[in-house]
Amino acid sequence: MENKQIQPLALVTGGGSGIGLAIARKFTENGIRTIILGRDREKLISAKKLLGPLCEEIRSDLDQLSTLPGLVDDIQTRFGTITILVNNAGVNLKKEFTEVTDQEFQQIMLTNVSAVFSLSREIVKKMLETGNGSIINISSMASRYGIPKVIAYTASKSAIEGMTRSMAVDLSPHGIRVNCIAPGFIETEMSSKALNGDQERMQKVLSRTPMGILGKPEDIAEAALFFATGASRFITGTVLPVDGGNSIGF
Repeated sequence: MENKQIQPLALVTGGGSGIGLAIARKFTENGIRTIILGRDREKLISAKKLLGPLCEEIRSDLDQLSTLPGLVDDIQTRFGTITILVNNAGVNLKKEFTEVTDQEFQQIMLTNVSAVFSLSREIVKKMLETGNGSIINISSMASRYGIPKVIAYTASKSAIEGMTRSMAVDLSPHGIRVNCIAPGFIETEMSSKALNGDQERMQKVLSRTPMGILGKPEDIAEAALFFATGASRFITGTVLPVDGGNSIGF
């Protein structure tokens, strides 16, 4: 299909805080109209005020899979075709392996995998009409090696990396690139819950990270901007660690 030149429009899930907010901010700072989507209305409103006129906010629960086709249709009607999708929204669960219930495991998989698939499928249907798009999935270092007490999260992020490669093979011939960012340990609210009060875990993180520091949400945002623009026009199906060397540290 012919690649038509259209104005970029990004959708960032979980865009009201943390890494998602940093990505949305980087996009708007570079002139990209950006829709932030999340569950927390107050966070979304605060983020929109911060990001300015290039930002729009939509409150939605992505776990409600049956609502996603209508959501995407509504976005298309109101704002136009999404050309950049950042699948950032996700949840974690730190718990002993034997204490994780079936329901807890399935809930993590619903939010982190099923919702990513369903939303991507619906948005891709629109992208195919223009032959243009960039999808950016967010994985984790948990998919690179074993981290204790996060079995469901690890399974979900490993699935995301596999989905990235499969999506890239299916969609790249149609002008839609698909890549993935695997953040290391980044200073966010989610990582704080996992590391604060656990000095042994924090020390282990820092000792095996060659740079010896935690990353910033802005570090992930820079990688997302790269994948979102023509600077990465010949890159698809990749998983990029942004981790201060953590994945190769000893």
